[in-house]
Amino acid sequence: MTMKPTEREYTVQKSDEEWRAALSPAEYQVLRQAGTERPFVGEYTDTKTVGVYACRACGTELFRSETKFESHCGWPSFYTPLAGESVELIEDRSLGMKRVEVRCATCGSHLGHVFEGEGYDTPTDQRYCINSISLTLRPEPTDS
Repeated sequence: MTMKPTEREYTVQKSDEEWRAALSPAEYQVLRQAGTERPFVGEYTDTKTVGVYACRACGTELFRSETKFESHCGWPSFYTPLAGESVELIEDRSLGMKRVEVRCATCGSHLGHVFEGEGYDTPTDQRYCINSISLTLRPEPTDS
């Protein structure tokens, strides 16, 4: 995993007041303060809908449903983000351990963490463990 520096200019920038006005208190706590929603309560934990998952704060497309898998960890899990620079990975030493934080590369919002080497049968051996509250699902149109 390639981790990037944390000090950068994001395409979407808002003041703290603007973020607070745009997001619910729970969304703000996770997206802007790197919080975590409780396991097994998120809107997308068990969703099987085909579509694209976007950043709830800025709308940037981050993950496709085809890369979502059942990890039974309590949060939506993906084995890879969309191609390109949709997310950034940052070393996180909070909670007394070394983890890799996943942020939206467009607005810097906290999405979750990525883990590897856990033995999941996925093409990348990575688990992007993402808070449902950090995402918005855009379902693909279905033929009716």
